[in-house]
Amino acid sequence: MALLAGTAAAGPLRIVGENLPPSSMMDGEVVVGRETGKVRELLARAGVGYQITLLPWKRAYAQALGEPDTCIYAATRTPEREKLFRWIGPLNEGQWILYGLASRRLVAQSLDDVRGMTIGTLLGDARDDYLRQRGFDVAPVTQEWLNPQKLMMGRIDLWAVGVASGTRPFAGKPWEEQVVPVLTFNRVQTYLACNPGVPEAQLQAMQRAVTAMRRDGSMARHDQAANSSFQP
Repeated sequence: MALLAGTAAAGPLRIVGENLPPSSMMDGEVVVGRETGKVRELLARAGVGYQITLLPWKRAYAQALGEPDTCIYAATRTPEREKLFRWIGPLNEGQWILYGLASRRLVAQSLDDVRGMTIGTLLGDARDDYLRQRGFDVAPVTQEWLNPQKLMMGRIDLWAVGVASGTRPFAGKPWEEQVVPVLTFNRVQTYLACNPGVPEAQLQAMQRAVTAMRRDGSMARHDQAANSSFQP
C-alpha cells in the first residue's frame, strides 16, 4: 500500500480497544474486525507503527487517558470527552438504541418514558456515562455479552446498544427475535481517540489517511466486507 506524503516517523503507538464483534475481536492471536481493519489501514497509510491490544473497555479507556503514546478505538465523540483526546476520524456513524424483550411490548417516545426502568450498560462507556449523568438507573457490566443474558433473565428492563449504521447487531444470535428496539436516543460518530501526547505529526498523518479513505471509498468497503462475512 502506498503511504501518504508527509508520513510521520515517530515511535510506534499502542492501540487499544475492546472485544466487541464484529467491530473488534480475536481470530486466533490476531485482532480483526470491521473497525480494526479501518484502523490498520489508516495507520499503514500514515506510516505509523503500532501494536493493537484488546482489553476490557474501562481499562482500555484509562490507558488511553493516561499514557501519551496510546489511542483507543472505536470511541464515541461526546462533548464531555472532547478535550480529553485528539480525535481521528470519523470511523463510523451510528445510533444509541434501547432494546427490550419483544414479549414485554415496551413503548417509549423519549428517555423520560423509561425513567425508573433499569438499563443495562457497559461500565465506563459513553452510553453508560450519558445515562448516568441524566439520572437514569443503570446496571453496568464489564463485558457487553453479559447484558443480553441479563435482559433474558429479567434482571434489566432495557439494554443500551450502540449500533453502527447499516448493520444488524444481533444477526445470527439465538435470541435475535426475542429483542426489539424500543427507543433510539442518540446519533453519534466513532473515532480513533488519541492521548494528547501523541506527536502532532502522527496525528496529522492519521487524519489525512482517514480523509483519503473516506474519499476513495475504503471506509465503505470495510463496512460492506464485515456485513457480508461476519458470522457471530
